[in-house]
Amino acid sequence: METIRVIIIDEQPLFREGIRATLERMGDCEIVGESTDAADVLEIARTCNPDVALIDAGLTSSDPLEIARQMRHSAPRLAIIILTPSEDEERLFQSIKVGAAAYTTRNISSEELVDTVRKVSHGEYLIRDDVLAKPQLASRVLKSFRELTVEEEETEQKDVYSPLSSREVEILDYIARGNSNKEIAKSLKISDQTVKNHITSILKKLSVNDRTAAVVHALRHGWIKMHEE
Repeated sequence: METIRVIIIDEQPLFREGIRATLERMGDCEIVGESTDAADVLEIARTCNPDVALIDAGLTSSDPLEIARQMRHSAPRLAIIILTPSEDEERLFQSIKVGAAAYTTRNISSEELVDTVRKVSHGEYLIRDDVLAKPQLASRVLKSFRELTVEEEETEQKDVYSPLSSREVEILDYIARGNSNKEIAKSLKISDQTVKNHITSILKKLSVNDRTAAVVHALRHGWIKMHEE
């Protein structure tokens, strides 16, 4: 059984202690560090090679999203879970932009927390489809995709060869249009689980751990095109 290495970035000692106790009861989880100092966090990420980082969105000593961005930059395979006081569309959008794998409120149950940590450590992307499917938010995410691809359009060489199957490319194209898993399943007349299986395969093949990165990768290599809103 592989050990899941976790770093906890939360200012409230009691809440942090609860997270630690919950995860240590899993039996295959090791807490490799706890801090709210940005420099300490990045050093722990560099030296301890964590699989999962839990970040309190309400940090006051440091910018939690900037910490997430820097951690993802130095450790692209690190899965980040953003713990937020309440659901907030702006914070969710920013979490998507920095590549968070999951976004959940701090009233998450211990069972849900364990399930979330296990899933993101295996490369799953849990930001909920019903939130991503909000038209205004989906539009902002698509605009973010477009800006990223325009920035590197001149410098990135297009690669006709794709390691993805035609169905996987098709699914990425639907994701780039802002479709949820349920909408993709309905359009392609396949099950939600089949869509999830394809997405897991895409992430593994492209060595990325979230759908934003997968879509940007495919756009930059010319496998799919950015659609106008």
